[in-house]
Amino acid sequence: MLLVFLAACTSPKAPVVLSPPAAIPSYSPFAVSKWEMLPDWLTIDLQPTWAAFWQSCNALKNKPGWQPICVRANELAQPDNASLRSFFEEGFTPYQVFNPDGSSQGLITGYYEPKLVGSRDRTDRFRHPLYGVPEDLLTIDLSEAYPQLKDLRLRGRLQGNRIVPYYKRSEIDNGKTPLKGRELFWVDNAIDLFFLQIQGSGRIELPDGSMVKVGYAEQNGHPYNSIGKKLADMGAFKLEESSMQNIKLWAEKNPDKLATLLEQNPSYVFFRELPNELPAPLGALGVPLTNEYSLAVDTRTIPLGAPVFLSTTYPNTTEPLNRLMLAQDTGGAIKGAVRGDFFWGFGEQAGNQAGRMKQSGQMWVLFPKGAEPILAP
Repeated sequence: MLLVFLAACTSPKAPVVLSPPAAIPSYSPFAVSKWEMLPDWLTIDLQPTWAAFWQSCNALKNKPGWQPICVRANELAQPDNASLRSFFEEGFTPYQVFNPDGSSQGLITGYYEPKLVGSRDRTDRFRHPLYGVPEDLLTIDLSEAYPQLKDLRLRGRLQGNRIVPYYKRSEIDNGKTPLKGRELFWVDNAIDLFFLQIQGSGRIELPDGSMVKVGYAEQNGHPYNSIGKKLADMGAFKLEESSMQNIKLWAEKNPDKLATLLEQNPSYVFFRELPNELPAPLGALGVPLTNEYSLAVDTRTIPLGAPVFLSTTYPNTTEPLNRLMLAQDTGGAIKGAVRGDFFWGFGEQAGNQAGRMKQSGQMWVLFPKGAEPILAP
């Protein structure tokens, strides 16, 4: 605007002819595929997938495009593998997922439901708070006024008559926030609490031996930064050696540096206590996750609830891991078209698999026939 004003104050000159902007290549994250392109499609076991598929139908059965397929699913009585394969082939169309650069390979990581040790009261041992949702946390949805922002949710707080970003991790951990009284539990290990926030759900063993479940409720709105990458940049280990196990080992050896490291990730997760009768954590779709058959995805590309065929390898091996999963969750670090987070379940063994998983993989999304995506020309 300043340049326009200055130009108006000078003598007229010959008009500048601007070249039209170069056309921006259209990009579609999907391409129609064929069933035979899905590795091991004719031999994989679809029975565990069926249980996870029903969870998706519980959430989607009344939505356009999904109602007919969920009605058909309800008509199948104790289907065998051949019947299930026919069901998916007749009711869905497979689309391979591609990155903006045209590549089909992406990062596949893992997550799980950890167990922590804690208390409802603070003690000398249990001194790291697990917070519920703060009363002053605002969630701002601009999609009604700006449809292009439909996938964006802003978090903030009021400061006078202004909305400012919510407190980041360093401010929360240093007690510089009005969160007193919002503690749900207190746990005995800061790095375990940090990884609970990354996993999004977990269980806490109380002093009397009872177990409670907690799950994701909200987030402070700040971006997720990988502390594994920070440690690699510091020379603690090579980037390819970054894993939950190696990060925890570093934390045990460097307790005096841990707080400074954790502050490098400003993102902070708030929790809620869940009913103990829930069989598994609730994902972003609002249904219980299925061990080894639920996948966290980036919903800017992959619709929640959709079946996703994943072709990858088991953690730290070249052994193929090909199966039909369900997109039932999201995560702060799960960004990108070909990007998935594999839910391994609860406990130490699941944690070992999840912590070591950093594989390359391909993905195909199954869209109900009649509800396929519109591809860019």
